[in-house]
Amino acid sequence: MSKSQEHAIQIEVDKRRTFAIISHPDAGKTTLTEKLLLFGGAIRLAGTVKARKASKHATSDWMEIEKQRGISVTSSVMQFDYNGHRINILDTPGHQDFSEDTYRTLTAADSAVMLIDVAKGVEAQTIKLFQVCAKRGIPIFTFINKLDREGQSPFDLMEELENVLGIRSVPMNWPIGMGRELCGVYDRMKNQVELFQGDDHSNIQVQKVDSYEDPVIREMAGEFLHEQLKQDLELLDVAGDPFDYEKVLKGELTPVFFGSAVNNFGVQTFLENFLELAPKPEPRRSTEGMVEPTNEKFSGYVFKIQANMNPAHRDRVAFLRIVSGKFERGMSVRHVRAGKEIKLSQPQQFLAQDRDIVQEAYPGDIIGLFDPGIFRIGDSLSQGGNIVFDELPTFSPEIFSKVTVKNALKHKQYQKGLDQLTEEGTIQVFRTASFDETILGVVGQLQFEVFEHRMKAEYGVDVQLQRMPYQFARWIIDEKIDPSKFRINSVLVKDKKDNYVVLFENEYAMRTAIDKNPTAQFLEMAP
Repeated sequence: MSKSQEHAIQIEVDKRRTFAIISHPDAGKTTLTEKLLLFGGAIRLAGTVKARKASKHATSDWMEIEKQRGISVTSSVMQFDYNGHRINILDTPGHQDFSEDTYRTLTAADSAVMLIDVAKGVEAQTIKLFQVCAKRGIPIFTFINKLDREGQSPFDLMEELENVLGIRSVPMNWPIGMGRELCGVYDRMKNQVELFQGDDHSNIQVQKVDSYEDPVIREMAGEFLHEQLKQDLELLDVAGDPFDYEKVLKGELTPVFFGSAVNNFGVQTFLENFLELAPKPEPRRSTEGMVEPTNEKFSGYVFKIQANMNPAHRDRVAFLRIVSGKFERGMSVRHVRAGKEIKLSQPQQFLAQDRDIVQEAYPGDIIGLFDPGIFRIGDSLSQGGNIVFDELPTFSPEIFSKVTVKNALKHKQYQKGLDQLTEEGTIQVFRTASFDETILGVVGQLQFEVFEHRMKAEYGVDVQLQRMPYQFARWIIDEKIDPSKFRINSVLVKDKKDNYVVLFENEYAMRTAIDKNPTAQFLEMAP
């Protein structure tokens, strides 16, 4: 590769920021996503998220069931430009039941924005998602939202971040008042005050000050709030963590920003700081060692498959994270698992379900590939050699149901829907050893509802789900497996790759089986 080609790729890589937004339901994630898109000119008017029954639904929620319930169910991808940067947002489902798709989406991000409700603090779903990010050591930036409402003290929230998530924090700005008393935020790095102006933040009003002791703040906020700000910041200066960029990049320290997404307050400041501090696309681990983004050979991996994004066309789209090289429409690449060359002729980029055919893309970008049924989650595509990127994790299901078709004549459509939704990662399918029963496993109850809804809406099949008493799945590896050992409080089944799996009703049954089978390995994830 010539120096000029490498330099051209380097310029594109430096522009890119690919991140996921993680939060608990109702923390304001859809609102924040929309405001960010608004800055990039990607949408002219942020959809009113509150009025879900109106014709205007949030841009990032496109599937029918999402419009009905007002939640983000699948992870969508949005791309826009801002201040010379190319931004890819991976919108992860906030709903607590939708963990598996969410977890996998996080593997395609280089950093995460953690959204926290000022009143509720760190909530259950945020903890789960944070742990996935922490395992990968990716930088986390925190936006504490809903400052226009009464909430916890900023110090309590920082303490919660440390006690619950185990991460230290460094506030980049600090609220002056809260709820009805909110006047603005003080920017600790730039010594300026951003003024709160109710609903209208189309033009940000910023007041330069010498320090947080500047009398200008007293005039603006009043004696009481200014005194409180001074005390808070004196304490932070003495006892708080200093800003340490190395620690931020390792995921050991999170920069914290305060604001109110619904009022558009603090969002632009957050975005500009984030773009400055967040990492550009990083190298990825593979069987051939670390793959650098500037490597001349194109490579990438499939982290998500979505069927029927356009109901009129019954299509499937495989989402590919580009790791290295330059992608060009129509290029031939090696499909490593299948061992054959394929041509990428209909690549797409997204603003939720609005798509454009993309001519070229670079490391960090997410593109959608038309999938005639050849891709699986975790597949690697490359121009040079048989690069296989680190396997994407499968998660152990916790809820199980037996599935049957109400109309036997629809068996063919049922099988097609079952196969496609399994490959998408919506559900995991198990068959009892004698193959007379199909059992579905999911991480959360909502996945069953989505499965039923999509089978009917997209494949015209009514299914019946009968809840099973099992709570744990363990993949079993043993030289000789005796099904008779798994008859009480458990059942032996096979997954779609014909691996043996035991489903247990409770922890006691699982411990007993492990004790009685000393030669066997019981694994939480598929081998």
